[in-house]
Amino acid sequence: MVPTASLSDRKHAPVFVMGCHRSGTNLLYDMLLSSGGFAIYRGYLPIYKILIPRFGSMSSRSHREKILETFLRSKGFRRTGLDAEPLSTRILNECRNGGDFIRVVMDAVAQSQQAARWAVYDPDNVLRVERIKRDLPNALFVHIIRDGRDIALSLKKMGGFAPLPWDRSQTESLVATSLYWEWMVRKGRADGSKFPADYIEIHYEDLITNPRETLGKLGGFIDHDLDYDRIQRAGLGRLSETNSSFREEGRQEKLNPLGRWKERLAHADVAAIEATVGECLRENGYELSLPAAERRRGLRHSWMREMYPAFLDSKLWLKWHTPVGRFANMSVLELDEEPAPVSESVRS
Repeated sequence: MVPTASLSDRKHAPVFVMGCHRSGTNLLYDMLLSSGGFAIYRGYLPIYKILIPRFGSMSSRSHREKILETFLRSKGFRRTGLDAEPLSTRILNECRNGGDFIRVVMDAVAQSQQAARWAVYDPDNVLRVERIKRDLPNALFVHIIRDGRDIALSLKKMGGFAPLPWDRSQTESLVATSLYWEWMVRKGRADGSKFPADYIEIHYEDLITNPRETLGKLGGFIDHDLDYDRIQRAGLGRLSETNSSFREEGRQEKLNPLGRWKERLAHADVAAIEATVGECLRENGYELSLPAAERRRGLRHSWMREMYPAFLDSKLWLKWHTPVGRFANMSVLELDEEPAPVSESVRS
């Protein structure tokens, strides 16, 4: 049984901010950093997403050497501000899994800044809760959830999720993207429920409309003072620079990020999305806008509902367990993603 973070060390426990892409992970992460006490790291640690799937388990020294060599060439390393030699020694001698790698790097960053603790931003960690918890038993998970209709709209606008080739029409691409949202949300919730003391869900809408109360709840969970006024004064990252996929459309769009789908999605598209992922929307507190008679799911969308979760599960498994998945997963460009990238794209 994996232990939970004890009360005595909770105020120093690592925090993992995660959630489906476009859910507000950037914003929440920058709120944590702006609160004070966290190491400021604007880099990316793709140990689970890229490096281990590409090179293999860190239990092998030869694998560690390849992982280290690749990481040292990345922007993620350069942004640590650390000397390569002492960090390399620790990674080669101490790391046996992805959690060790994150801990060694982030502990060194925190120590260099005299910060009490650190947090990690990566939306895709919502798919790795069990693995992270096994490797870092004191990890705390913050899962931010946003209305799947807004997610589908935003990801489609920015090309952040690529449906299968035969599902590229307007409605089908939105339905496919909403199924991707449901898959990520349900995976995170299912795995997070196995560690209830160390897992919390925050709704993006609550963070926007009632930030003081929402941050107070989160602060109690991670045992950290998330003073809203101090956060606003610091204003790091997305608190002062929008990450909206509608940022080119003017200030008003930036100030009103909630419920854009109500104005921008056609009635038929809303009906298709709600017919396909309506149950998940309701489970997460989002009311459906259309009556049942207008949410009848056709054969094609029923087939998509069965196929996409299986496709995404298979793709995730292949990435970790087959040579083809490993070699298909490596991109030097991916290693240079921003920690809070403007696009947060996640292409299939």
